[in-house]
Amino acid sequence: MDAQRALLDELMGTARNLTEEEKKGHKELKWDDPDVCGPFMARFCPHDLFVNTKSNLGPCSRIHDPKLKESFEKSPRYDSYMRKFEAELAQQCEKLVMDLDRKIRRGRERLAHDAAVPVPIPGKITEQLAAREEQIKKLLEQIEELGEAGKVDEAEALMRKVDLLNAEKTALATQADNKAAMLEKKMELCETCGSFLVADDALERTQSHVTGKQHIGYGMVRDFLAEYKAAKEKAKEEERLAREKKAEERRKQREKEYDSGGRHSDTRREKSGERDYDRDRHYERNRGRGRSHDHRDRGSEYRSGSYRNGRDPERGGHRYRSGDMINDRGRMRSRSRSPSRHGY
Repeated sequence: MDAQRALLDELMGTARNLTEEEKKGHKELKWDDPDVCGPFMARFCPHDLFVNTKSNLGPCSRIHDPKLKESFEKSPRYDSYMRKFEAELAQQCEKLVMDLDRKIRRGRERLAHDAAVPVPIPGKITEQLAAREEQIKKLLEQIEELGEAGKVDEAEALMRKVDLLNAEKTALATQADNKAAMLEKKMELCETCGSFLVADDALERTQSHVTGKQHIGYGMVRDFLAEYKAAKEKAKEEERLAREKKAEERRKQREKEYDSGGRHSDTRREKSGERDYDRDRHYERNRGRGRSHDHRDRGSEYRSGSYRNGRDPERGGHRYRSGDMINDRGRMRSRSRSPSRHGY
């Protein structure tokens, strides 16, 4: 019936039985609708794992539809939404595991406390044993009195009662020993689901626990959480390696550009040095030519009449050589001493 309904839903839609007025307010559900359970779309919903167990989480408030899950798995947006749904599921599983680990820690503390305290015999059995011993004691006293009085038959009847009481006493003692032994059995905790187990219990009971819904459910939760964390760490490591690879490539590229730029700069420096050397040589050559022209010009000026006449052609005045000035002074003295000038 459900298969036929699902087939009709697929062919005609979920609103096939609604009236026209109802269809106006009807919204066709899609897998990305907020009312659809994301963890169910990704893997499983934790609410489905512990039904009818001590760890029952109750019904999920969102929609679980296998058809929507199939539609999601065929969607081109599967990868992007899968990460979102898995993150939501991981958050729920993390909370479940934290609560369970807290319960397991309390269980370990309880086992450690019980192991330190000796197990007493149950009080009810102890009272019954004491009552039987008191009855036996009284009967034995009566049997002794009857024997002294010669009442053998009555003494034998009481003796049979004593035998019955001794048998009951033995049974009670055996029962007490068994119960004490059961209480003294070593208990242990299941590290997967937190249940108390009897150490070295029968194989059937152990197998029944391992295949139970609670154990399987918490096993799925733990396995998914470990897988999710491992995948996340792997993605982080791959991202780190990719960053390092890009950084290394950039470093090599910079070194390559630096080496190439250094060779070009060396070439430019060599060319610049050659140009400076040529410019200096050209400058020195021009200076040498200028000096030779100055010497030739000055020589021509000396040879010309300007310097011979004592006249500086540049200043327009006379320039005398030292010898000419001395000769002129001598002539002036001779004139001043001549007799004709003094009337001799």
